[in-house]
Amino acid sequence: MHVHELNPKRTAITLLIFTAVIIIGLITLKSPRLKFEQDVSKTLEMIEWDQGCVYPYEIADVIDGKVDTVLLVDLRNTFEFAKGNIPGSENISSVELLNEENIDRLDELKANNICVVVYANDQLEANGPWMILRQLGFDNVKLLLGGYDYYKQWEGKLADSYGDDALLRGAPKFDYKEMASSSNIAKTGSSAKKSSIKIARKKKTSVAEGGC
Repeated sequence: MHVHELNPKRTAITLLIFTAVIIIGLITLKSPRLKFEQDVSKTLEMIEWDQGCVYPYEIADVIDGKVDTVLLVDLRNTFEFAKGNIPGSENISSVELLNEENIDRLDELKANNICVVVYANDQLEANGPWMILRQLGFDNVKLLLGGYDYYKQWEGKLADSYGDDALLRGAPKFDYKEMASSSNIAKTGSSAKKSSIKIARKKKTSVAEGGC
C-alpha cells in the first residue's frame, strides 16, 4: 500500500494517539529521588583532611551527654552495632543508607541543625558513605577519623588521644586533588612532580565548637 492510499482520517487519529501517549509519559515521568548537589571539584576537596572530619577526642562531650547538637551515626550492620558501639549512637547501616526512611531522617537532622558524625569499623569503611552524603547536599555530615576500632583503643580516655599520631600515619603522601585536576594534568603531563601535603594538627576543640 502506498502512502497516498492511506486513510487520512485514520492516520491523523493514530498520530494523535501516539502524541498523547508521549505527552502522558513525559508528564508522569518521575524525577530522580536523589540528586547530587556537589560538583566533582568540591568532592575532590573532601579528600583533604579539613573541617569535614572529626577527631576522636572531639566527641568526648557528645558521649558524656554534654552536647545535644551532635549525633553519632554508626554505619555498620545491626549485628555489629548490637555487639558494641559508641554510646549515644544511632544505627543506619550503609547498605540501607539511601532508603527513603533514612534519607528522611537525615533531612530532619539537617533541618534541625544537628551535626551528624558518621563512623564504621575504620575510616576506610565510612569514607564512601560519607562522600555520597556530602555530594547529596548533607553538608552537616562529618567523618569520624579512625572509626570504631580507634575509639575502642582510647575508650574512656579520648581526651588523651589528642597527642596520638596514629591517625596521621594514614594521611595521603601526595596532593591527589591537585594531581586529579584536569588543568594540572594538561600543564604538567606524565612527568609532573608530585607535591607533598603538609598535615597540620587541628587545634584541640570539641565537635560542637567546630560546627558543621
